[in-house]
Amino acid sequence: MSTTTLLVRKDQLAETRLHRAADAPLAQGQARLRVESFALTSNNITYAAFGDAMDYWQFFPAAEAGWGVVPVWGFATVLQSLHPGVAVGERVWGYWPMADHAVLQPDRLAFTGFSDAAPHRSELHAVYNQYQRCGADPFYRADTEDLQALLRPLFMTSWLIDDFLADNAFFGAATMLLSSASSKTAYGSAFHLAQRPGLQVVGLTSAANKAFCESLGCYSHVLAYEELDQLPADAATVYIDFAGNADLRRRIHSRFANLRYSCSVGGTHVEQLGGGKGLEGPRPVLFFAPAQAAKRIADWGAAQLRSRLVNGWQAFLARVAGDETPWLVAQHHRGPAALRAVYAQVLAGKGDPRRGHILSLSTA
Repeated sequence: MSTTTLLVRKDQLAETRLHRAADAPLAQGQARLRVESFALTSNNITYAAFGDAMDYWQFFPAAEAGWGVVPVWGFATVLQSLHPGVAVGERVWGYWPMADHAVLQPDRLAFTGFSDAAPHRSELHAVYNQYQRCGADPFYRADTEDLQALLRPLFMTSWLIDDFLADNAFFGAATMLLSSASSKTAYGSAFHLAQRPGLQVVGLTSAANKAFCESLGCYSHVLAYEELDQLPADAATVYIDFAGNADLRRRIHSRFANLRYSCSVGGTHVEQLGGGKGLEGPRPVLFFAPAQAAKRIADWGAAQLRSRLVNGWQAFLARVAGDETPWLVAQHHRGPAALRAVYAQVLAGKGDPRRGHILSLSTA
């Protein structure tokens, strides 16, 4: 058996190539899984853009210097197991390499799932090391697998952004300004923020995606990036940055004299990424969803956090898929060539924002 993996050059994210290698025999306590389907979104581009700063490259280290493996979210089935608590045929949700197989070292087993105890992941954040057994996962429904792969990790982040801002009384601001408003994490955040009384949720997007963002119904206003000056410069504002565009960030910090908080979330505008030095107003602060999750576990307990997330997920999913004009429609792609093509498209920020990409390296 062999494994095919898509490698990405760390310092030139548009450069990719396929790597195929024979599989080593499993060690005692390991399991090999077939990665059956995964989503590819701008969130994965953020993983690549912040791969060194946030250790995303460390989850699935590439064998060759200068190259990395971008993590993705999706579903896999156990092919081989040398662990007594993990059965062949089990279906699992979690964090995978862009590959057709993955090897895990299951630990801390429970009815609902397990963690990966591979030594190289021991210092990485635990949230990404958790794997859920589909048969016992309260989020799982077989008929919504595509939407789970596309939206579930982004939903978690968006729910926690809303929770973080509410936890901080929205920093005294009434205007929430979101860049890259057509991205899934942005409109997931807008969906939640729109339910908060007294807030104005403003989306910034490209002119081409303005109509799409307006059709979602979760933004109070949608502006093209060129229309930023239509917002009052004295409005008490929180900037939630999903784009990572350095020039846009500078314009926003310069324009809004009453900018209360600058929240850096993503990097969808890969070619325009930049730091926050020399900006007027508050220093941009990187939002790390696992940190807010850990705070809420301490505040409420893990069971209460899970219950709130499940309830929020069900409400969000009903809105995304429940009417005649769904916010998101899954589009399936198979094979290595398709994966490289879709990756290039998502990296370039092209394509219909209403289409979500579900991929498998297998051509069967």
